[in-house]
Amino acid sequence: MTVLIAGAGVAGLSLGLTLHQIGVPFRIYEATAVLRPMGVGINLQPNAVRELLDMGLEAELDRIGVRTRQLGFYSKLGKTIWEEPRGTWAGYTWPQYSVHRGALQMMLYEALIARAGADCVVTGARAAGLETGPEGAILILSDGRRIEGRLLIAADGIHSALRAQMYPDEGEPIWNGRVLWRATTRAPAYFGGGAMAMIGHDDLRLVSYPISDPDSDGMVEMNWIAEKRFPLDAAWKKEDWNRAADISDFLPDFADWRFDWIDVPALIQGAEVVYEYPMVDRDPLPSWTDGSVTLMGDAAHPTYPVGSNGASQAILDARIIGARLLEHGITPKALAAYEAEVRPVTTAVGQANRAGGGPDGVLQRVEDLCGGEFDDIDTVIPRAELAAHAARYKSIAGFSIEELNARPRTIAQGARIPA
Repeated sequence: MTVLIAGAGVAGLSLGLTLHQIGVPFRIYEATAVLRPMGVGINLQPNAVRELLDMGLEAELDRIGVRTRQLGFYSKLGKTIWEEPRGTWAGYTWPQYSVHRGALQMMLYEALIARAGADCVVTGARAAGLETGPEGAILILSDGRRIEGRLLIAADGIHSALRAQMYPDEGEPIWNGRVLWRATTRAPAYFGGGAMAMIGHDDLRLVSYPISDPDSDGMVEMNWIAEKRFPLDAAWKKEDWNRAADISDFLPDFADWRFDWIDVPALIQGAEVVYEYPMVDRDPLPSWTDGSVTLMGDAAHPTYPVGSNGASQAILDARIIGARLLEHGITPKALAAYEAEVRPVTTAVGQANRAGGGPDGVLQRVEDLCGGEFDDIDTVIPRAELAAHAARYKSIAGFSIEELNARPRTIAQGARIPA
């Protein structure tokens, strides 16, 4: 009755921890020979943090991340459009965390190995294909091995080989014309630390937030993402989290972005290495599930990095799969129930992110209305309208304050599959 998981990223490891918690046999098959911390900073919303805390990982999160206090939007001239508290400062029962993605992945991996044993993750095992039938599923690895299991969950990312088999005509991810440059820099904390900032507009913007608390000199490890729009016919190589960039490609665009609380050129120049990544997603699928096989995380619903929702949703996927297994047993019915619950939500989030309905949509609205120059934001967009926009996205993505605080646990404490 083993559940097979393809991929040991945030999605697959969260699912492994969940299955171990509820007593479901599983094994994860990971393409890389050795797991190494990859990527840069991400945010974990309170709905996902709640699940991680329910897995007993609060101390580990505090060790690797920062409890986020504030999110702010600022025009290209550094003027304040909208600021709001986050996490427990906003009234959530659970915090929001800013963390290094690689540190999160390694924390999940180490916790899983400590709980379930080293043999629960098989490395050097790249998923290449699948077979499904009435008795279960078979994961086919690139070296020809065939692994039989009761269920198969594809958590192998935006370039999922298993998704590609299910949808062979889909093609490559869709580029929206924007390129991201991502890095971390030791820099002065602003607004007391724990504050996220989004500056600019759709053609040129910067996102920054600390992934460490201020030291005695007031310095933090600042994660930042510079973003620029290019013509859609511009040539960009396939996305790769490990491709180093030349900052001269974009530093001049930010030369004047020096404000009294952040020096963007200094932030960019202070990074040891900068990675470039085209902003891509995929069209929503009509189905994720084929009998004993389903998709999760970026294999199911890759979206733009807008609203700090990608890793959070991967964790939620894992927990909802676990909850539906408790309800329906280790059966295809559980996978169908998971998809029915999650796919409409992730489709709505992906479409909102594409259409500028994410929380950062206010940046372009201000640019269009006044070019980022104003004395009082109320004369451009009323604050009540800004508050409503922020609340609307939280509701779409499933982390409105009142609803989340009132929601029962996804998995009841102590719940386990009957032996």
